[in-house]
Amino acid sequence: MSSNKPGSPALIIIIAVIILAGVSLLPVHEWSGGVVKEFNLLSDVMQDLSVEADSTATDPDEVFEDIDPELLKAQAEAESGNIPVRPAADRHDSVSHPSSPAATSPSLANIIVENDTVVPAPKASKVGDLVVIEDYTAGAMGLANLRRTLQAGAFARIALVGDSYIEGDIFAQDLREKLQSVYGGQGVGYVNMHSEFPGFRRSVKQGGSGWKAFSAMKKCDFNYMGLSEQYFLSTPQAVSTYQGTKAFAQTQDWSSSKFLFIAPNGATVTYRTSGEWITEEFPADTSVQMIQVDGTTTRFDVKTSSSSLIGLGVWLDGTSGVGVDCMSSRGFSGITLSKVNRGLCYEMSRCGVDYNLIILEFGINAMSAKQRNYSVYCQRMVEVINHVRSCYPRADILLMGIGDRGEKRGSVIKSMSTATAMIDAQREAARKAHCLFWDTREAMGGTDAVVEWSRGGYINKDYIHLTHKGGARLADLLFNAIRHDLK
Repeated sequence: MSSNKPGSPALIIIIAVIILAGVSLLPVHEWSGGVVKEFNLLSDVMQDLSVEADSTATDPDEVFEDIDPELLKAQAEAESGNIPVRPAADRHDSVSHPSSPAATSPSLANIIVENDTVVPAPKASKVGDLVVIEDYTAGAMGLANLRRTLQAGAFARIALVGDSYIEGDIFAQDLREKLQSVYGGQGVGYVNMHSEFPGFRRSVKQGGSGWKAFSAMKKCDFNYMGLSEQYFLSTPQAVSTYQGTKAFAQTQDWSSSKFLFIAPNGATVTYRTSGEWITEEFPADTSVQMIQVDGTTTRFDVKTSSSSLIGLGVWLDGTSGVGVDCMSSRGFSGITLSKVNRGLCYEMSRCGVDYNLIILEFGINAMSAKQRNYSVYCQRMVEVINHVRSCYPRADILLMGIGDRGEKRGSVIKSMSTATAMIDAQREAARKAHCLFWDTREAMGGTDAVVEWSRGGYINKDYIHLTHKGGARLADLLFNAIRHDLK
């Protein structure tokens, strides 16, 4: 007697397998908005030859950092309708500062009205094969400040502020090298007082101990929070050492060494470049103080026996050309930049740490496969851009869209389905805040670029973060876009 009669276990199993195989071919991940993960019952025998998953790949969803808790808090506030007023932080109301450029009066050409707000119309992102910088500034000024400074032959400083995507100077180190090869310049710019992984960064040899780190996402005093979103409290015998490397053309030596700090209780600081140690006493002062040593050197060391000194950072630069400061904060979405202390930024600017261009690279810690609506993030980034502009009114501001990020669908890796929604939100933030925008993902190749970049060794096996090789490739793309705008 046949066992495959209606209702038999064997027939039920066969029917179930057929149903599951059919469902596995449906885009349930996309239909569910990312809530239901795709699967492929026949993945072992139905490999996608054009986008085959690496057998050694790590599932991006398993290794990716949690969404920035500050953003989760902001989203909860928006959902409850209880959105607090966030006044700009100022340490010194008496600090004078230059007026900010008009940020709400774009030219009448190419503008539209959205929700009673005048914003520039979306711009084309490509000229031929080049993904260009989209200009949503008032009067279509582009990189006017950077261009003017370079044409005058003055020193131009650029800040690249971002998350773990640029950690270890990845991407920044190559962008710096390309800019300095054309416009001149030396050194690596900003370096923090202490790094937990000093060997990861190739552009400078960093060492030291005796510093306690504070960041914007931990309990901290925002009086000391500048653009880097971190500061360091000295303990007795705190020391920091910096030495040039031959990894890049202009990183072996530099001609200006700066150490910026605040000594509320006074401090004794000892420092040296290539010569003997020099000791200086500094009075108690809640304002920014500075040690600056001019002259070509391959090293800079500082130490203090004072336990209350606030280290803001060290800057290793040339006196002309271009400097690029890399300021990365793992896990940040960028929205805490709205808490950066404006008065502190003015004081640091007076010490020579001012900016002609500020590049904001954020977004990967604000997105997930489950979320398609990033309107809250968009609004918070508008606030961030406007606040950063008030802190550095002479700076052009460029918002980078997220790079392509992968997600595992069954046995294959494809672009995260919500990537486009995040990029749209970032572009809208740039339009509303009247700043510049660069579509990083489009420059990488657009949809599923992450697959090609991974195969070439340009992205790590988490399908998110750049390798050093990938950073160099991406830096070349942005460098070309900047050069196009500066012509």
